[in-house]
Amino acid sequence: MTRDELLRSSRRELLEIIRNGYPIAPEALDNLGYRGISLGLPAFVERLSWKTFQKTFYRDPATGLLRGWNVRAEQRGLDALTAPKQKRGRPWTFGHYQVISAAHARLPRIGRTRGLLIDYGLGGNHPLDPMSRLRDPIVAVREGSAELLLGWSYVDLGLFSLGTPSFFALEREGPLSHFAEPRSAR
Repeated sequence: MTRDELLRSSRRELLEIIRNGYPIAPEALDNLGYRGISLGLPAFVERLSWKTFQKTFYRDPATGLLRGWNVRAEQRGLDALTAPKQKRGRPWTFGHYQVISAAHARLPRIGRTRGLLIDYGLGGNHPLDPMSRLRDPIVAVREGSAELLLGWSYVDLGLFSLGTPSFFALEREGPLSHFAEPRSAR
C-alpha cells in the first residue's frame, strides 16, 4: 500500500488497516521525524487546523523510553519536506507523548492492534490539557517497514473510550532535527 492509496481510503478501510496492520519495532522509530498527513477529517476542519504536521520519536538516553512531540508545520503541500512553524525562534511543538506497546490496549471500535500506542497521558502534558486524554494506535502499512505508518486517534475517558474521525499517515523524513522538553519539564 502507498501513501496515495491511504489518502483515497475510506474511514472504514483505514480502521481495517489499523486493526490488521503490521507491528512496528520501537527501535525503528528512534530519533526520527515523520511528516504527518491528516486523513478522514472534513476539508473545512483541515482548513481550520492543518493538513500536514510532524511527529517526532526520541529515544531518551536517560530513561530508555521512546517519546515524542508534535510540530506545527508550514502548509506547503503533501510532497514538501516539513518546515516547522516557529514560536519564539524555535519549532512550535505541542502534545508530548510516550510510545508504548498497544498489545494490551483495548481500543474502541477495533479491539486490538499489533502496533504501538502513542499515549499523550504519559507525555508530561498538563492533566487539564485535553491532549492528555488522546491516544493514537499506529501500525506499519507494509510488513517489516517503518517508512509509512498509519495512525488513528481516540479519546481515553477512563471508564470508556471514544473513537474520533481523525486518522493520519506518517512518512519517514529523516533524523530528528530538534529536541523539545515537555512543558512540565520546563
